[in-house]
Amino acid sequence: MHAVATGDPEALRELCERYERPLHRFLHRAAYGRDTDDLYQETWLRVVRAARRFDPTRRFSTWLFQIALNLARDLHRRAEAVPLSPQALDAASADRATGNDAADAALDVRRLLGALSESQREVVLLRVLQDVSEEDAAEILGCPRGTVKSRLHHALARLATLARPGGVW
Repeated sequence: MHAVATGDPEALRELCERYERPLHRFLHRAAYGRDTDDLYQETWLRVVRAARRFDPTRRFSTWLFQIALNLARDLHRRAEAVPLSPQALDAASADRATGNDAADAALDVRRLLGALSESQREVVLLRVLQDVSEEDAAEILGCPRGTVKSRLHHALARLATLARPGGVW
């Protein structure tokens, strides 16, 4: 990050390449596939703008995902948080009619995540889908480690209830 702060484009390129897939995947999930590319670009713009203020005692990945999560939260605050657009539901229904199991699974995961509170959804995204450690998740979310554990426990219990026959759908 010191090299990025001094304007080294090669250092920025290396960071972008290293975190491209995990960051893009995280933003896609956190924003329900809406504006993912814009959020991705804005995350890197904010990294560059704040590079001189980066605390070298922190892990870069934790800081990066904290920026990304804040942008996804802002997106949800600006617009109604709808897990799937009508077009996505129509496409999923068409896939379901043709027996596309991957589409069924993706639709079910989105519905399940959409049924969670924002704080539970965020912890599931970080801990389960991104495989972020409890410690890093706590730092990204700005809460104690015990809160991460508690939110995850309650989220998984809720997901298990919702996914059972007779649950949500």
